[in-house]
Amino acid sequence: MSYLKEVFEKIEKRNQSEPEFIQAVEEVFASLEPVIAKHPEYVENNILERITEPERQIIFRVPWVNDAGELVINRGFRIQFNGAIGPFKGGLRFHPSVYLGIMKFLGFEQIFKNSLTGLPIGGGKGGSDFDPKGKSDKEIMRFCQSFMTELYRHIGQDIDVPAGDIGVGGREIGYLYGQYRRIRGAFENGVLTGKGLTYGGSLARTQATGYGVVYFVKEMLEYNGKDLKDKRVVISGSGNVAIYAAEKAQQYGAKVVVMSDSAGYIRDEKGIDVELIKELKEVKRVRIKEYLNKYPEAVYVENQKAIWEEKCDIALPCATQNDIDLESAKKLVANGVLALGEGANMPSTNDALNYFLDNEVLVAPAKAANAGGVATSALEMSQNSIRYNWTFEEVDKKLHDIMINIHKEAAEASKEYGLGYNLVAGANIAGFKKVADAMIAQGDY
Repeated sequence: MSYLKEVFEKIEKRNQSEPEFIQAVEEVFASLEPVIAKHPEYVENNILERITEPERQIIFRVPWVNDAGELVINRGFRIQFNGAIGPFKGGLRFHPSVYLGIMKFLGFEQIFKNSLTGLPIGGGKGGSDFDPKGKSDKEIMRFCQSFMTELYRHIGQDIDVPAGDIGVGGREIGYLYGQYRRIRGAFENGVLTGKGLTYGGSLARTQATGYGVVYFVKEMLEYNGKDLKDKRVVISGSGNVAIYAAEKAQQYGAKVVVMSDSAGYIRDEKGIDVELIKELKEVKRVRIKEYLNKYPEAVYVENQKAIWEEKCDIALPCATQNDIDLESAKKLVANGVLALGEGANMPSTNDALNYFLDNEVLVAPAKAANAGGVATSALEMSQNSIRYNWTFEEVDKKLHDIMINIHKEAAEASKEYGLGYNLVAGANIAGFKKVADAMIAQGDY
């Protein structure tokens, strides 16, 4: 469709130094042709141009002092992308790769992911090029305090509610909230999610993204007459998402045989010991290679990229963006992969995604499959608002129901627009329509 092409070319020209953002826009636009044809009001109201331009982009200096007494300068970001259906909501990423294009791609994806949850949250993202690896607790605290000293003026429980992402876990959220409370002089704990349980965090939040991926994949498999039992699973990553995806997959009877970190991966044919991975990564914070100290019969491969050469029924990329390129997709298909569950944000290139779909691999796309984390963050916001805590079982049940509903909406949207069972397109369409309709209802803001 010429209209979609024209708009995309303008976006590409305006954001030419931001390939990740352009990739994310291209992936969404590829699904929207039948929607635009059926809804001329989206063209009349310039929805595509508006939804691809952030409402607000905040970039700021973050000075902090390291343990050697040296002043270090990092760059901080907060992209408030679209608040049509609720306060901006999205994580903070602390990683050396962070720059404006990464923040915009993540914020853009967050619009549709948050819409799919059915909860009133808009899309945003933030972070810094600060690298927490190798830093002491005191250095991380000083950085977080400096970061929040600027960020606090742009956020609020009804304005913008950050959470964690890569490099930002419970420790960092604690330091960030402590500084926010010091500056504001009030216990406004709904301003951040992913908090510790002692000051307003939610049970099941730690597990939510990983559990949610598996809940979605289970629903997708069962819809197609299959199940998780005895399936061979390969998972990239060994952080929060990967660990709890592995835990839930094993609870459903799958056999998780491979997990990785940025240096390499381990293969344990008897099944990965997830409790040991938790100890290595969450407590000791060491390389996954240390797994061999307890299980010397396991195999370690010092090449993370080669993980997709491993034979599996189900692949769960839970590490970072563009983890699976076209060549990796071809290897997975050649080895008989049945289903892909995207636990990370945009872990497959567009070429890889299309190859999976063309070869009838069941694909659980990131903006649907990994929405469990932000959904449970929104449930944490609800608990903060009513000053009450639900049990683990209550939160987990709500999470499970949300993931079932996301699958249902994505499947129905795909079918409604004549695309068959295509959850990639269905998730884009379902997420887009809710936000687009809200934008039209609110005028030309």
